[in-house]
Amino acid sequence: MTKMNLLMVGAGLSGAVIGRMMAEEGHSVTIVDARDHIAGNCHTERDAETGVMVHVYGPHIFHTDDAEVWEYVNRYETFLPYKNRVKTTSQGRVFSLPINLHTINQYYEKTMRPDEARAFIEEIADKSIEDPQTFEEQALRFVGPDLYEAFFKGYTIKQWGCSPTELPASILKRLPVRFNYDDNYFFHKFQGMPENGYTQMVERILDHPGITVHLNTRFTREQAAEYDHVFYSGPLDGYFDYELGRLGYRTLDFEKFTDTGDYQGCAVMNYGDVEVPYTRITEHKHFSPWEEHEGTVCYREFSRACGPDDIPYYPIRLMEEKAMLGTYVEKANAETGVTFVGRLGTYRYLDMDVTIREALDTGRAFLQHAASGTQMPAFAKPPL
Repeated sequence: MTKMNLLMVGAGLSGAVIGRMMAEEGHSVTIVDARDHIAGNCHTERDAETGVMVHVYGPHIFHTDDAEVWEYVNRYETFLPYKNRVKTTSQGRVFSLPINLHTINQYYEKTMRPDEARAFIEEIADKSIEDPQTFEEQALRFVGPDLYEAFFKGYTIKQWGCSPTELPASILKRLPVRFNYDDNYFFHKFQGMPENGYTQMVERILDHPGITVHLNTRFTREQAAEYDHVFYSGPLDGYFDYELGRLGYRTLDFEKFTDTGDYQGCAVMNYGDVEVPYTRITEHKHFSPWEEHEGTVCYREFSRACGPDDIPYYPIRLMEEKAMLGTYVEKANAETGVTFVGRLGTYRYLDMDVTIREALDTGRAFLQHAASGTQMPAFAKPPL
């Protein structure tokens, strides 16, 4: 195979994983990132004041059932056991999430067994909703009005900036309700945290003589002509200079504060009441329970509409965005020599393990196309 000169736009998980695979195949890889650090939104760094490992862009907890992806990340960093146990403050009380048997018994001041709780929830659920279309309908059919009001409604309004009646039911379908006392937020086989943070992991992935990284460097489409192929993990609409308009995102603002000791007793405390302006408080030293620190670092997290100068976090993907996305996808499919990857490049919410899985699959597909002399498509995983 002819050795190629390849460009990765973005030094996050997609660019790092694909770049490493290409470099190991003998190709020359250049990675550019507009920010002054690698690892994208999973960037971690030590807080200078406390020594706590901080998830700079909000908490990232690794969880997967994909054995190959788990083996891949452990090749570059030691992952230590971590279970995500979320609490929520709602209506003046603290509860366990996801909704489980303890949550139900505590909320209704009962002592039900699993089968009793299942029958009870089915009794209070709105059975008149046969085919839930909206988030609110799904919640009412799922858990009834009380638990919906306490745990979903206010949080969702704050997180998405709109009524739950405007959101699709699919958003709620991935949130479990458990009729046992399991309060582990995730149910995946492999769960953990990188011992020395995600940035060190990405640094090790990028540590190859065939890879050159340029930070504080913005990509322009004119640069593409200098390379045999471009893997683009920036915003899909940004690649086309937003000529059709901007796809909708939610962004996050973090209000950082420090304290001594243990501020809230858990890593994540949600706030379900709409009157509380933030969605949650995260206490970062709890994400590294094997470490001990006298000080502590916390983030109050606020969600709002993403502006042109903000960091895009969550793609909205409502009807208006999907229509615009369809047109951008058509434009992307007409391009040659570029493949759009990752959360921003495909305008999809992706967990870290899925991002790595798709990067591995995309890299392998590209090598197959290159070996056969065929054109790599714009999307290995189509956005629609």
